[in-house]
Amino acid sequence: MVRRHPCGRRPRLRAGCPPGQAPANQNTTSSAASPQSPTEAGATDDTAAAQSNDAGEIIVTATRRSERLSDVPIAVSAVGQAALQNSGATDIRQLAQLAPSLQVSSTGSEANASARIRGIGTVGDNPGLESSVATFIDGVYRSRTGAGLNDLGEVDRIEVLRGPQGTLSGRNASAGTISVITKQPEFDFGGYGEATYGNYNNIRIAGALTGPIIANTLAFRVDGVYGKRDGFYYDTVNDTDYNDRNRYFVRGQLLFEPSSDLKIRLIGDYTRRNEKCCGAVYVDTREKFDATPGVAGDYAIAGSNRIVDVMTSLGAVFPSAGDPYNRRIANTRGQAYANVTKDYGASAQIDWNLGGAALTSITAYREYKSGGASDIDYGNLDIGYRPADGNSYRQFHTFSQELRLNGEAFGGKLNWLVGGYYSKEDVTVVDNLKFGSQYGAFAACRIVATISPAAALRSPTAAGCLSPTGRAVLSGLVPGTTPAFGDATPLVLQGIDRLSTLNNLGDTRSAYYQDSQNFAVFTHNVFKLTERLSLTGGLRYTREKKDFHADINNNNTVCPAQQAALGPLLASPALQQLVGGIITLTCTGNSTANLTGVPLRDKLKEGEFTGTGVLSWKPIDDLLTYASYSRGYKAGGYNLDRSDLTQNVFSTPTSASAARLRFDPETVDAFEIGFKYKSRKFSLNVAGFRQQFSNFQLNTFNGTNYVVQNIGSCENNLNGGDTDNILATGACTGKVKYGVVSQGVELEAGFYPARNFAVNLGYTFADTKYRRNLVGSESGEALDPALFLLAGQQMSNAPRNVVTMSTSWSPEIGSSGMTALFYVDGRMTSDYNTGSDLFAEKAQDGFFLMNARVGLREQDQKWSIELWSQNLLNTKYQQVAFNAPFQGAGSIDSVRNFGGTGNQVFMAFLGEPRTYGITLRSRF
Repeated sequence: MVRRHPCGRRPRLRAGCPPGQAPANQNTTSSAASPQSPTEAGATDDTAAAQSNDAGEIIVTATRRSERLSDVPIAVSAVGQAALQNSGATDIRQLAQLAPSLQVSSTGSEANASARIRGIGTVGDNPGLESSVATFIDGVYRSRTGAGLNDLGEVDRIEVLRGPQGTLSGRNASAGTISVITKQPEFDFGGYGEATYGNYNNIRIAGALTGPIIANTLAFRVDGVYGKRDGFYYDTVNDTDYNDRNRYFVRGQLLFEPSSDLKIRLIGDYTRRNEKCCGAVYVDTREKFDATPGVAGDYAIAGSNRIVDVMTSLGAVFPSAGDPYNRRIANTRGQAYANVTKDYGASAQIDWNLGGAALTSITAYREYKSGGASDIDYGNLDIGYRPADGNSYRQFHTFSQELRLNGEAFGGKLNWLVGGYYSKEDVTVVDNLKFGSQYGAFAACRIVATISPAAALRSPTAAGCLSPTGRAVLSGLVPGTTPAFGDATPLVLQGIDRLSTLNNLGDTRSAYYQDSQNFAVFTHNVFKLTERLSLTGGLRYTREKKDFHADINNNNTVCPAQQAALGPLLASPALQQLVGGIITLTCTGNSTANLTGVPLRDKLKEGEFTGTGVLSWKPIDDLLTYASYSRGYKAGGYNLDRSDLTQNVFSTPTSASAARLRFDPETVDAFEIGFKYKSRKFSLNVAGFRQQFSNFQLNTFNGTNYVVQNIGSCENNLNGGDTDNILATGACTGKVKYGVVSQGVELEAGFYPARNFAVNLGYTFADTKYRRNLVGSESGEALDPALFLLAGQQMSNAPRNVVTMSTSWSPEIGSSGMTALFYVDGRMTSDYNTGSDLFAEKAQDGFFLMNARVGLREQDQKWSIELWSQNLLNTKYQQVAFNAPFQGAGSIDSVRNFGGTGNQVFMAFLGEPRTYGITLRSRF
């Protein structure tokens, strides 16, 4: 067992805690937000390990000062290594099982993770957007949440800070922060090893070794994890599985303490993942139509979906239709997923006690690259793809430097902190997105099916998908018929024929570059007004600069030909929808050779003051009450998707088009009141909050491309302009206010009736809604018509109610010295919608997830054996549903509100099924 100093430092270090560091209790467990386990041999802590009393008290660094969790006047959850281990969590995604206000999902790639706190987050599919929830690992900012889905190795604890952050360190965060603190080297030799085997041929091997290099001066630690597992989906066409796991991770550390006043921690890590991710299943292939035209609110289901019929005629199969949880998919033969992800970097943290103050410096450099080869339509029909030629990837190069100086003044009545932060990040997105070898036939057949559902008119192998009969009928060559489109019929048919030639064309290494620099200065100060009353004041100024440029290389020459030939026909009201559909399917997402060689450059600069104020009072020793206000900020940037480069697919881009990709910064005003009660056997934390987000950055996939809009609310009544499907309505001529509100209550309770028994409960009610009269920017731009459902509704992936529970019992087995482990946790989630546009087809009913673990442990944990299961009840749920790319248009809601037909096919990324296995572990 490692010897402890009351401040968490080695015995040879001098007595007395650094400014702001609280003495630590000697009894050590793992978490304040989850069940406790016996003290682990080799558990360590230098500045804030998970040290606690019988009531699960834990020392955290949420305020960059080591403090007991119950003394920190902000809403924060803290989960230790043993609790994560019991729950089976190996990355931040599974942390949500223990933190009710947190939700993490991943979509088309493991790199596309999205974290939400109190219902607020950023959809992770667009690399141009930073997350509203910032992720830090050992004080180093990870610029995209996907980096946190790596195996973390052994951690000391994970802190989830709820609400805006920014006056304490690092990068701004408008919704919250996930801070991972890993285990550091120790001056006593030790380590651990574990091996796991489970269903789906799951193999995971992990271990660590730590010890002295120079006694009491230089120590090392090496962590490693290897994981391999079969996938959860079976591809019936390619006879393979998807969503497999094949990854390894290594982290090396050196801890240098030449004196009691100086500590230097060096960390280097490398992660590689080579996995086929992600498969998606069909969840709704029905066609909806207006049952009673002129009567709003109703719809009916057609006997068949003409889009599905067209796809079937071209050879498509739908193995999951009617039963998405059979987890059977069908991807295009030969279109491989190549999602190789590499994440590596190094950091140096220096902690230097200067006597009257303490200096902390964190210097880091990181690289993150994720391959993007994929079958983008998620079906066996070759509609679209990114080839596995190495020319589709996302890459981030990030350098950051943080300095903090903190100390005390006025006899300890003032605890002050000042700091600065600088980061430089270069983002490169290289895209090879192409229309597939069957796209032309599919798109032409889709147009012909729109003209008439009669199958006799279609011939998928013929030019324009027109059978001889169909061409004769439309041309007016059949006796008793007239040309279907009057004098324009020859041009329309030529356009359909031209559309059918659009195969294997698109981007040929188009590249997008976003270079950003962030500079900030901040201060955070705690004024002790009396022994029980404190006032906290924090202020930050951030300066953000971003340069964008793109080099588009696209060989879709069919698009310019369509624009030139059919553009004049758009003047005819009778032909607008048909001709517009032909051009849209040809130039969808602004895929056009017209963009090749066009200079696309833009830059932005912005500065923002943010801050916080907290009044806290301890009426008795066991109770802390507080009230706070915070202002948060997330920088603006660029939508790294060509979809918005032009006003629409009918226009030709100009050199000024790059500015259309820009989106504004997101800000929030947050108010919170709460209390924290702690006794030896019971703890209770309660917080009430209201957060008002201005220019909320919403990223939406509309079935073709990603649309990014800032969401605000017009002070004037738009008379339904934000709820219709007309592009030209809904602009605001008055003042634009905040557009999103998140308000509610959070509760965390812990019961510790005996040393080896603990129960933890959590509940979050988050009413996270869009306001009425929504607009798409601070200037009052009309909301995108595809978002007509948003006004007044609960946000996507934001359940109103979440309840978590965990129970741990580790009784002694007679006098053998061994202990048993009985553990169970659960998370109950109410209904929510998984799509940014809130279409009814993307709704997810409430569900309950349960994990369980039983085990036997030797007294000093020299060995242990555990049987476990995650998602024990095999609960079926979807992470995110989406519009299948190019496969139809319209939904239940569009038919209900505007009539017409909705034949969009919907797909979903599912949650993981039940897994189970056995783990053997040894510590020494």
